[in-house]
Amino acid sequence: MMKIYGDSQSGNCYKVQLLAHHLNLEHQWIEVDILAGETQTDEFRARNPNGKIPLLELPSGEYLSESNAILNFLAHGTAYLPESPLERARVLSWQFFEQYSHEPYIAVARFIAKYLGRPAEREAEYQSKQQGGYKALAVMEQALADNAWLVEDHLTIADISLYAYTHVAHEGGFELDAYPAIQAWLQRVANHPNHKPMQAVAP
Repeated sequence: MMKIYGDSQSGNCYKVQLLAHHLNLEHQWIEVDILAGETQTDEFRARNPNGKIPLLELPSGEYLSESNAILNFLAHGTAYLPESPLERARVLSWQFFEQYSHEPYIAVARFIAKYLGRPAEREAEYQSKQQGGYKALAVMEQALADNAWLVEDHLTIADISLYAYTHVAHEGGFELDAYPAIQAWLQRVANHPNHKPMQAVAP
């Protein structure tokens, strides 16, 4: 059985858990406490020298890190990853956008507020993330204004990648009232029959 090491409240980890649920993949979830330094132990770094989660352990004993790489691996050969080279590249384009233009702002602001309690010494950094986060949301709003999904006509890992932190963006101080297309998209993702909400403690 494959194992997934992750933090149930992390968007990057949640996206892997969500896809595994969509695909009905049998797996063991291993909760990792990043604030307690559990990703920095010698034991964990032997699995992933970068000391980060999520981390996928295959039955073969091999490991795969980086959330979007794991999504692409697990979704291969399924409807969640298009067969067309162009459509597959569009999925990757959204995943690169998620990691470079979305996550560094929305996820970091959320981490400062939710995980750290928004300490005074991080307030300037928290405020500095707001403009970039809203810029990313504006890009998504434009894309979703005329499209139900980010790529193709159904949910793909592009949607799963961006749903993870967008649906909890308010925890980083981002209000979505001005983004009706995003709100409708979030509801579509949540209404999917294979959806699994983010859990405080994973099963």
